[in-house]
Formats: sequence, C-alpha cells, structure tokens
Amino acid sequence: MTLTQSKPSGTGYWRAGEAKPETGVAALDRALGHLEAPFIVVETDTGLGIATGGEVEGAAAGVDEGRDDPDRGLYPIRAYVGAGRLESLGDPSFCADHGLRYPYVAGAMANGLSPEPLVEAMARAGMLGFFGAAGLPPDRVEAAIDRIQESLRTDEGHLPFGFNLINSPAEPSLEAAIVDLYLRRGVRLVSASAYLRLTLPIVRYRVQGIHLGPDGGVIAPNRVIAKVSRIEVAERFFSPPPAKLLAKLIESGEITPEQAELARRIPMAQDLTAEADSGGHTDNRPFMTMLPTMLALRDRMQEKFGYTERLRVGAAGGIGTPASAAAAFAMGAAYVLTGSINQSCVESGTSAVVREMLCAARQADVTMAPAADMFEMGVKVQVLKRGTMFAMRASKLYEHFRAYGSIEEIPADVREALERDVFQASLDDIWAETRRFFAERDPRQIERAESEPKHRMALVFRWYLGMSSHWANAGVPERKIDYQIWCGPAMAAFNEWVKGSCLEAAEERTVQTLALNLLAGAARLLRVQSLRSQGVGLPPEIARAIPRPLIELKERLNLL
Repeated sequence: MTLTQSKPSGTGYWRAGEAKPETGVAALDRALGHLEAPFIVVETDTGLGIATGGEVEGAAAGVDEGRDDPDRGLYPIRAYVGAGRLESLGDPSFCADHGLRYPYVAGAMANGLSPEPLVEAMARAGMLGFFGAAGLPPDRVEAAIDRIQESLRTDEGHLPFGFNLINSPAEPSLEAAIVDLYLRRGVRLVSASAYLRLTLPIVRYRVQGIHLGPDGGVIAPNRVIAKVSRIEVAERFFSPPPAKLLAKLIESGEITPEQAELARRIPMAQDLTAEADSGGHTDNRPFMTMLPTMLALRDRMQEKFGYTERLRVGAAGGIGTPASAAAAFAMGAAYVLTGSINQSCVESGTSAVVREMLCAARQADVTMAPAADMFEMGVKVQVLKRGTMFAMRASKLYEHFRAYGSIEEIPADVREALERDVFQASLDDIWAETRRFFAERDPRQIERAESEPKHRMALVFRWYLGMSSHWANAGVPERKIDYQIWCGPAMAAFNEWVKGSCLEAAEERTVQTLALNLLAGAARLLRVQSLRSQGVGLPPEIARAIPRPLIELKERLNLL
C-alpha cells in the first residue's frame, strides 16, 4: 500500500543526501515511532516517501511543480512532522511548577488504593502521584508521609508527590485533622476531591504560611490541585479564598489580617482537573463537553482576577487509551490524570483477585451505587458491576433508608433477609461494631445516632458500604460477591487497547509502563493527525499505538 495525498501543497523541495526517501507504510510507521526525530514527507515517482537528513530548499529553477527530480536529488515536500517529545505534551509550566518531566498525574484513589509504592514509582518516572488518603485514619496517613518523605528525599528536597484531601461533610472533624497533619508534616501539595463548597480546613491549608517574596509577589507554600466536575465548584476553586472563611481564620489566630489580604490575590487552586465520567465519585459528565467548558471558565477567571500566575486545567475521566490522552492534549489540557487503570497495576493497594476482575472489565460492566461517605445525601459512586452484587445490594439499602425512619421500623421479613444475605450478622451486632468504630474515629456520630434513629440506621447501612471496599482490597474470598470496586469506563477502553499485548495480564501492569505507553501513544497519534491535517491519506492501522514493554519503550525514548 502506498501513501497518498488528497491535494498537493508544495512547500519547497528536499535535497537528498546519501539516503534516498523510503516509501511505503512500513517506512512511515518507523518514522512515527521515533518520536524525537522530525521527518519530511516528499513526493516520489512511486508515491509519497519519508525523508530524513538532507536539506530543505525553496522553489527550484527548472523543476516542474509537483514532480520530483531524482537526477538532481530534489523531491517536492508535501508535509512536515515535527518531533513528538513527551515532555512537550500539555502545558510546560505545569511540569516546571511541580518539578515534573511529564504532564501526567496518577490520581488519588481512596482507602490507600494509590499507596506508597505507586506514589514513589510515579515520582521516579518524572510524574506525579497522589497518596489515596481518603477514608484512612490520621495515623495511617502519617505513616505514609513518613515513608514517602524518606524514600523520595533528595539533596534538593524531595521528588514530587502529593496527598489526597477529601471533603468529609459527614465527618468534618476528620477533614480538619488531616489538614492539621499535612500542615504539621510539611505536605505541600494536595488533590482536593468531592468538594461541593469550600470548607474552613481546605482554606486554612491553602493560606497557611502565605507571605511576600523578595520580588513582591505572593508566595503560598501549600498548593491545591482541585478535582471537580461542576462548573460552580470550579469557579469557587479558581476564585480567591472566601472572605468569610478568611475572617474566621483571623479570629482564631491562624492567619494575620495582612496574610488575609495577600490571600485575596491568589486562587484557591491554580490547577484544576476537569473530571468527566470516572470511577468513584463522578457526575458522569461527557469529556468532550466538560473540558471546553472548564477551559472557557479558566480564561474568564484569569481575566476577572488578573492573577500573576496562569490558571491551568487538566483532564481526567475516561483517560485510558492514547487516543483519549491525545484528544485531551489537543483540546488544551495542561496535563492528564488517570485513576481506574492504575488500580489494575501491581503497585495499587487492592488485592490480586480485584486486579484480575478489573482486567476483565468491558464497557457495560460499570454502574452507579450509593457512596459510603455521603450516603445520607444520596451521592453515588461508579463501581464495577461484573462479578459482584455490591451495587444492587447497596442500592437496596438506600431504598430502605428512604422508606423507613429507623431500624425498628424495618419489617421483620426485610430485616431477616438483610441480616442473612447482606450483613451476615444481626443488625444489633453491626450497630455495636459501628459504635466501637466511631467511638475512636468521631464520637459525635454516636451522639447524633442516639438522638436520631434514622442516622443510626444510616451508620449501620454504611457499615456494609465501607466493609465492601475493605473486603475487596483485602481479597476476602467469602465476601467476593460483595466487593465494592471503584471503576470507570476508562478501564474497559484500556483493556480493549492492550488486548494481546504485553499489558494484557494484570501481573505485567505497572504504573510507569502504563503512563509511558499512554504518553508515547498520544504523541504518536498527534503526529498522525498532523499528517492528516496536511492532506496525507493514511491507512487506519497506522494510527494504532501498540503497547510495548517498559525496557523497549525506554530504549525508544532514550531513557536508559
């Protein structure tokens, strides 16, 4: 098969050196694979060819337009493809500000699903990983801080890393305690997730230690990367900290009036991740409409507040193939963030059996189910449906919560079925266990439950939702049917892409291999699109980015 061009567009001539143009699809495939080497597409008597080296000239006297002149070594140029360096994807200021080589983030999966090994692997690959602190007690989070700060320590400080900070409307004291911990231990970057409105703890984290730099600019040592799916929430993060919350921090002595004045010159978050249809907490928003909306908001807020530093928007949700990553970068994303696909990697904090289940996921295998942390608010999370009855059972629990005012109001036959099939224990025993749990974690929940029977019922039902994640992460065999596995459609797309490749098996999936293959594939596809936009007709298979083993990929990228 030869390459074609729909409409010749002469842009000068290429003078061959020792090497003549190579024709055919195989030659183009090789050229596209060498991402850091630009190449030229020229016209030859046998079709379009790939030219490297040589010299580029303008119009040549005595050469017919659109015809090659092999005797003189001149070939009309039909297209030019620049280098596709992975470092050049996205916004270079994002990498510069966070000390990264590549604009790639592994998102914070709750309950330690993105644990220390994942964060460390990302950092050593020149990327950013967030520890999944949501749902974990402060002592477990502090143990992670100890390890990560020590393992990523360098002569200049630390390799880049971050920790999750999740909004906890049902347990506000836990959110405040995690912020206290981060400030005390010098955690300088958090991924803020599940926020519907700004809270005092996150504002306190952002403005603590704010001061003027030598050049008169505002320095805020603590950075926030907000993960949002609603435009009104994004607007709050792109705005300065609310005056009402700053006043409370002044009153409590956390900041001075002068620091509050400085805080009015910075956004709550310079970086914001537009989270489309994803695993876990999600609004199931379509990627193709959400990202442009957030980019337009970015520009409007930049102009409104006149920040000295540029606001940035990254993309998440559905990023599971090179095509989706390339689309995000082409649309203007400063970086991409992945979540579901990392859970299937060997560094994730889940069990081997869950990794195997994720590797088998297909497009119709995800569904929505009640969220444990926002159960009473009716908030839902996206989970894996295949191989588990969690979504159905959790939804039934929420129906009972809506229908009855207390555990005592539940009909006897319904209660018996719940105790036998779902809880596998009496509801009284579950409440006793739940009570012991909150006696240590948040005693105010017990006080409220004793005065509000419906809240006590919610806590008991939340026991199942919380334990279902624990059973999955621990791989408890007898509770496999109840596994709660957060998963979005990106997982299915990824599985289809890697089918038959080195990344098909769960034991071969590492976060570095996934990330570099996604970025390399995206860079290749953007080069393919560059050819298409110049009128070069290409066979469909040329656009496929084949996953490669990490060593081979590093050799191709000159990383060894």
